[in-house]
Amino acid sequence: MTMPALADLTGTYVLDPAHTRIGFVARHAMITKVRGSFGEFDGTLALDGANPAASHITVTITTESISTGNEQRDGHLRTNDFLDAPTYPRITFTSSRVEQVDGSRFRLTGDLTIKDTTKPISIDFELTGTAQDPFGNQRIGFEGEVAISRKEYGMTWNATLEGGGVLVGDKVVLEFDVSAIKQS
Repeated sequence: MTMPALADLTGTYVLDPAHTRIGFVARHAMITKVRGSFGEFDGTLALDGANPAASHITVTITTESISTGNEQRDGHLRTNDFLDAPTYPRITFTSSRVEQVDGSRFRLTGDLTIKDTTKPISIDFELTGTAQDPFGNQRIGFEGEVAISRKEYGMTWNATLEGGGVLVGDKVVLEFDVSAIKQS
């Protein structure tokens, strides 16, 4: 597959929830990882291919839509011990800077807000490709991840294990597998 020139990709894109995954990985009992994702979100990418620094991204995630495949755990994650979904129904990211690291790699810097706590983060993304789907939509794909401290966002609940250590690790890796559809 030949990648089109970045300038040819200029336009406004929206995340396709049916083909995008916004997920996370966290250590459990210090021996394994729990993976999950959010089922409801929206996002917009205003891509300036000629000047990537002028690009802008916003993403809003519905906290209630968290899913790890275990309803009891998901219910606990929605409580004040973690996301407090009734009080803080959204997680947001708004970019403040986009840098092209090389031909297909980008660094997004911006503000991540969880539970009314806003912290700057930088996420490295790889442009994975572009395609026109069978319905005539122009698509663009990106993959990226970033590690955050859940404690920095007010999620301090934990339990001490009998042999030492804790039940839930502090580091959470946020994962993004994005398919976005060009709007204009």
